[in-house]
Amino acid sequence: MPAPGAPQQFRRRLRLAAVVLVLAWAVVLALAVGVATGRFGDMGLPTDDEGRPRGLLVIGVAVAAAALATAAAYRRISGPVGDLLHAAEQVTAGEYSDVGVAVRGPQELRLLTATFNEMTSQLAAGEEQRRRFLADITHELRNPLAILQSEIEAQLDGVRPRDDKHLASLLDETQRLGHLIDDLHTLALAESGQLVLTREAVQFGELVDEVVPRHAATAALHDVALHTTIQPGLPKVWVDPVRIRQVLDNLLTNAIRHSPTGAEVTVAATTREGIVECEVTDSGPGFPTDQLQTVFDRFTKSGDSRGSGLGLSIARDLVTAHHGTITATNHPAKGGARVSFSLPADHPGT
Repeated sequence: MPAPGAPQQFRRRLRLAAVVLVLAWAVVLALAVGVATGRFGDMGLPTDDEGRPRGLLVIGVAVAAAALATAAAYRRISGPVGDLLHAAEQVTAGEYSDVGVAVRGPQELRLLTATFNEMTSQLAAGEEQRRRFLADITHELRNPLAILQSEIEAQLDGVRPRDDKHLASLLDETQRLGHLIDDLHTLALAESGQLVLTREAVQFGELVDEVVPRHAATAALHDVALHTTIQPGLPKVWVDPVRIRQVLDNLLTNAIRHSPTGAEVTVAATTREGIVECEVTDSGPGFPTDQLQTVFDRFTKSGDSRGSGLGLSIARDLVTAHHGTITATNHPAKGGARVSFSLPADHPGT
């Protein structure tokens, strides 16, 4: 961390160096002029008709010009560099807002200043995102904990009976809390680049047939029908089956949650040009038009949703980690949300 007052110290040192350099140029100039006028003799140099060494007056003028150029260069460099040092002190202290430095000085310094300003802008944006993330996490963790606390207190006080029904509600909230913690862990691994994929050749159709039935009970509870359409002859995909199951789980959970009673959720798997594509479509109201560009952002969810708002964000990160793509749209014909992702049909050598 720079010492307090580092910009001022730098300016003083730079100013001192400039003064010393100008004085040195002045001494050299005086000597050159003295020799040029013959004050020190000809010193063995060629002389003109009046006995004065040739060319030294020109050298003296050049030395004077160099001294002036040094002073001008000092004025051009010291100011911008001092500003950069002062701004660097602010960034080191954690102050990212209003740290913009005026772009001035030589071309290299202007480029450095512009790059520094861009860096501080990104740091400020990252800090703001971190604060929002912490606020959102606090909110999401508080909800299940508050429910658990109130339910347990109600049972201890005898307000609610200690029967299986009320214990099941407590278990439901603990599971919700556990899922949230797992989602946060996955999200942290993905964003830090530490998500480890254990890839293997997987028949994608079998993977879908394995995941969909796990949501049958939840779908039946909401009176939602589940349908699968799998194209014959799907190629194998080189993926981490645990993570792709997680993607399908998140998409199906969202689709079932947002489907009205009597609706249906469809999972379709097809292949095209060596790409395996999967589409999950529901019959709900679809994504709000103003959220279509941000549905994969963390904690983006509708106001009445009991989810964490992390499902689609995690699905995006996991698909991207497999070098795939994922998109979200509303079905143009029958309405409802439609989330599609694709995975390359790779093999271990690719």
